[in-house]
Amino acid sequence: MQCADCVQPRTRLGAIVCNTSISRHLLVSADMANVTVDTGNLTLDTKVEEWLKWDKNEKTLEEIVKLLTCKDVALLEKLLLKRLVFGTAGLRGCMGPGYAQMNDLVIIQTSQGLGKYLTTVNSEAKTKGIVIGYDSRHNSHRFAKLAAAAFLNAGIPVYLFGKIVPTPFVPFTVIQLGAAAGVMVTASHNPKEDNGYKVYWANGAQIIPPHDKGIQKSIEDNCEPWENAWATEKALADSRLSDPLVDMSEKYFNKLEASMLDKEMNQASPHTFTVTAMHGVSHDYMVEAFRYCNFKPFIPVKEQMVPDPDFPTVRFPNPEEGRSALDLSFKTADENNSSVILANDPDADRLAVAEKQPSGQWKVFTGNEEGSLLGWWAWFRSRQLTPHIPPSDCYMVASTVSSKMLQAIASKEGFNFVETLTGFKWMGNKSYNLMQEGKTVLFAYEEAIGFMNGSEVLDKDGISAAMRLAEMVSYLSKQKMTLAEKLQDLYKTYGYHVCNNSYYICHDQSVITKMFERMRNFSGPNTYPNSVGNGRFSIASVRDLTTGYDSSQPDKQAVLPVSSSSQMITFYFSNGCVLTLRTSGTEPKIKYYSEMCAKPEQEDWKALEAELGELVEAVVQELMQPQENGLIPRVD
Repeated sequence: MQCADCVQPRTRLGAIVCNTSISRHLLVSADMANVTVDTGNLTLDTKVEEWLKWDKNEKTLEEIVKLLTCKDVALLEKLLLKRLVFGTAGLRGCMGPGYAQMNDLVIIQTSQGLGKYLTTVNSEAKTKGIVIGYDSRHNSHRFAKLAAAAFLNAGIPVYLFGKIVPTPFVPFTVIQLGAAAGVMVTASHNPKEDNGYKVYWANGAQIIPPHDKGIQKSIEDNCEPWENAWATEKALADSRLSDPLVDMSEKYFNKLEASMLDKEMNQASPHTFTVTAMHGVSHDYMVEAFRYCNFKPFIPVKEQMVPDPDFPTVRFPNPEEGRSALDLSFKTADENNSSVILANDPDADRLAVAEKQPSGQWKVFTGNEEGSLLGWWAWFRSRQLTPHIPPSDCYMVASTVSSKMLQAIASKEGFNFVETLTGFKWMGNKSYNLMQEGKTVLFAYEEAIGFMNGSEVLDKDGISAAMRLAEMVSYLSKQKMTLAEKLQDLYKTYGYHVCNNSYYICHDQSVITKMFERMRNFSGPNTYPNSVGNGRFSIASVRDLTTGYDSSQPDKQAVLPVSSSSQMITFYFSNGCVLTLRTSGTEPKIKYYSEMCAKPEQEDWKALEAELGELVEAVVQELMQPQENGLIPRVD
């Protein structure tokens, strides 16, 4: 699909459409009166006129003018009649023109709305200030400066980091400085075309309702750029803006160092770790973490060591993708006789781990396997470091689609386990509430390789997770055990937990909606399937967190919070399997998560794996219907 006068195909969202010569198109000029706005849609005309009046970025302004000249009404409607809204991780989307994408004007509007909302609901916002960090993606630094200008215009002091930082530095700094809020400009592990805007509240956790809706309304009420909205140089010279980098870095690494179980053990570790920053922000910070925690220097994956917003060596800059993202790590580790790989995602809030096996092959641990190991390690450490805290006051938290292994450990060891909705915004806020009650939160995780170790950062943190993992490897080496062997030991102690998780890609929202509505009206209105596999796998109960239905509850109402803006159905099978289907809040994916949980005395693990595989295949074919719905399978 192309503009009739153009030869350049559209990007993923169709934003950059023309490469025709200036003489063929009406481009941006000082005299905007030459632009005729007449799309045949009065509402769209108003939005186009707004954009032409408000946008001062020559590139995105020019692209809207080109679309107007090409009379591409359909794309103009797509870009201007809807705007990005806060989802699982704040705002996140493709960079390009229009209210539906990430660009200068949307950042200004979002920051003005957030600033006005902050000063309305928090009387101390103008003294407490706001923290802003940014990653190494295209436009991240510019977006951060525009956000700073907006907050200063709202009368809010700004703590703007002077260089790229890991995402967890923002919530850490919010807590340390007692700031009113924090913003991180990042799209985490999304494709290079994307960027995002993540918001943290004064408690150091990501925003949840009602703040997300309140901020969204405030954005819509403050769309016209204020005076000095584009004056970033003036903002940088404002006495109310300061750089917290040196002070916060020192505090972060000092606290990380103080949390170590045994620094001498770390120094004596026989392991040499291979570390990749995945072209993101983490390399310099991992160097400091290794130094403070007394580990020997690691082996960097040099091709991915320097920040590069184009992510040239990977198809997807997401270590969660496993082998396809870790090829260079395997090569580097093999060449340097290194047996453990630690892989951060581009904004360093996630951690993937791989370990070389006796066969010479690499085992890439799943997020649930990592979570099980780190959860056990958190419990072991707590008994060594804080034995005076009773187990009844200790908590671990996981998302509802993550493994139930922590629950099994908690049941045997006597501490508490809590489930939340998917996303660290829920786990962070739950952890904060528990801490307010005087409880100790040892660990939280989600299966998408996100881990919160302790409570210094109420969000996932790939730097601290790497140090905990390295520390565990050092301890296990003294016990003559590997990570893989310890995982097997945990299964023997607490029961085998086998997961089968993956996803399909779908860019058509109507197809996704139709698929989930079919499940909700399977054999008639408001009926869910009662079995799959030709009746072989019966479904005992269903929980639908999109509609709020839960057949296992006496009143048929779900206990966890409900969100009609996303799809999420969980099937509880009679054989003990739990399987959830949900849409991603950040990517065009339909994900499935499944798990079989065995008792310690159940030793036929292969049979459990086979049964789970057959059940998952039945669900995929009968409920997701990938062929009929044109779903794109995951490629690893």
